[in-house]
Amino acid sequence: MIIGNYRTQLYDKQTEEYLPATQGLGMFVEVKDPDDKVILSRQYGSEGRFTFTSHTPGEHQICLHSNSSKFALFAGGMLRVHLDIQVGEHANNYAEIAAKDKLTELQLRVRQLVEQVDQIQKEQNYQRYREERFRQTSESTNQRVLWWSIVQTLILVAIGIWQMRHLKSFFEAKKLV
Repeated sequence: MIIGNYRTQLYDKQTEEYLPATQGLGMFVEVKDPDDKVILSRQYGSEGRFTFTSHTPGEHQICLHSNSSKFALFAGGMLRVHLDIQVGEHANNYAEIAAKDKLTELQLRVRQLVEQVDQIQKEQNYQRYREERFRQTSESTNQRVLWWSIVQTLILVAIGIWQMRHLKSFFEAKKLV
């Protein structure tokens, strides 16, 4: 689970500092997985929180677009965006979970441990996936190097045979042999 919190600030030229953005300013959040499939695509306000879960390992893209064409930002203004992203077990607020589900301290700790084990398992699966891809890349590179060295050796042998024939015909033409 990934949780993103953001806050926007609009630059005020008169005071020459960033001020909290007005209510009308919004942000469009779009999240894509490594396969370029859209996981999340939604319009939010000037401050907000978005949450998504991805089952695909790898690098994800998080794009924040403002609806700035409606405001002074379009006329050369500046916008500052504060973005806080929490990944994995750090994304859960266990105090809220305990209060909501009425869990004892022991039950809450068990839930935390189960989520940690799940997170470790996901990380191990991701590392296996990366190792498999690295191995495929290494084997492919090794295969190409092998074929390249074979081609170089064949070219070297062919040039050597050609040079020997050429020299033999040269010496026979000069009647030295």
